[in-house]
Amino acid sequence: MSAIEPPMAMLAEITHRCPLQCPYCSNPIELERSSKEMGTEDWRRAIREAADLGCMQVHFSGGEPTVRQDLELLIAEATAVGLYTNLITSGVLLDEPRLKRLVEAGLEHVQLSFQAAEAPDADRIGGFSGSQAKKLEAAAMVRAAGLPLTANFVVHRQNIAQIEAMLDLAVAIGAHRVEIANVQYYGWALKNRAALMPSHEQLDLMTEQVAAARDRLKGVTVIDYVIPDYYARRPKACMGGWGQRFLNISPTGNVLPCHAAESITGLEFDNVRQRSLADIWANSKAFNLYRGTDWMPDPCRSCDRREVDWGGCRCQAFAITGDAARTDPACEFSEDHGRLVDLAEHDSGEGRDDFVYRNFAAARRAPAGAG
Repeated sequence: MSAIEPPMAMLAEITHRCPLQCPYCSNPIELERSSKEMGTEDWRRAIREAADLGCMQVHFSGGEPTVRQDLELLIAEATAVGLYTNLITSGVLLDEPRLKRLVEAGLEHVQLSFQAAEAPDADRIGGFSGSQAKKLEAAAMVRAAGLPLTANFVVHRQNIAQIEAMLDLAVAIGAHRVEIANVQYYGWALKNRAALMPSHEQLDLMTEQVAAARDRLKGVTVIDYVIPDYYARRPKACMGGWGQRFLNISPTGNVLPCHAAESITGLEFDNVRQRSLADIWANSKAFNLYRGTDWMPDPCRSCDRREVDWGGCRCQAFAITGDAARTDPACEFSEDHGRLVDLAEHDSGEGRDDFVYRNFAAARRAPAGAG
């Protein structure tokens, strides 16, 4: 394996606490209580180590990161060591004094999540009454503060008819960038797959709408578009490849190759409170297990895209087949690809609209879903 390059960015999941209950949340089913979260000094040290390792960006996420009252201190630490800072937030807890303190600490960008374009749907999907109004207020505050804004719309069967309205909303709030990101089915989304999976016809129409909007809105906003893997023919380079460009730190300090990696049961992850970030990045068994190409089975091993998609998504391979080392079923050459297609067709036709909402009570009651 060639020399390991430093990570480009760190996702700091500083908490699993969140006032919203999104049924597609990428947090693990086993949510961590606040009593297990890393403290301020541990996080500050991890941020310094990330900068020393070569990271250029830190993305503060959760849960809802603004529930942490030390967020300003963490942003200030990142700024002091030269990291670009981005806040990934629902916006529902932001007010002007808090945003002012975050900006003064060095915050450089805000990514604001939306559950739908229409308020009743947004409130129902997020399980939080009045959320849309608070998000619009947050967007206005962010733009008034002079910060660049990304609007992130997570798309699924129950809001896919609002694509054009979502794009109009993004323009109206002054978003510099829009993410139209179809649900990826891990964690809570896997539990809710039958209520979320769009049909192939819905996906085709959305793709046409996004393409038309990219032409129409060129020079106004940038549109990123992510389709669901279940309808792909080739896998995506998940996180730029396992252990290649990104790392994630969980609320308890576990260092992960991606935010969903803890869904691979039986895989143990090192903790930044016990080992340095540099040591974990270079030597962790979990990071090296699927890093590079040596681990790949055929057809991945002989594929000319093996250093483009890096074998696709390990979490998805595990979710569908129970074996994280198998070829990503999103690949048309995978023996399991037909199974993925069948699951998509079945679940998109289920007609369900009820959710298992993401919250601590549901986490205690139910085991993870399965392919």
